[in-house]
Amino acid sequence: MKDPCPCGRNATFEACCGRYIGTGVPAPDAESLMRSRYTAFVRGNAAHLLATWHTSTRPPSLDFDAGVKWLGLEVKRHTPVDAAHAEVEFVARSRLQGRGQRLHERSRFVREDGHWLYVDGDLL
Repeated sequence: MKDPCPCGRNATFEACCGRYIGTGVPAPDAESLMRSRYTAFVRGNAAHLLATWHTSTRPPSLDFDAGVKWLGLEVKRHTPVDAAHAEVEFVARSRLQGRGQRLHERSRFVREDGHWLYVDGDLL
């Protein structure tokens, strides 16, 4: 497949997360937003990460560790709480200086003005 999407769905970047990154098109649900945020981490796209982070918890800027190689994403669970709130549990794997790392998080999302936004998460 030409240019597979880093988020793990069986689609090209353009047909998957590329629809939401830098386009202004809102993700249809919290899981799609979370996948696009993972893809933004893989591609070093701080603008997308900041634009999709709720203002109550958004940092002023982001720095990427140049040594991190993202290896994959597994979505464990997408739980809509109500029309404007959802949780996504995921595991993101990476490697830094030859050592494997695993980020297991339950993230909280809120929908405002038709856009899903990342609020915060708990490490599991």
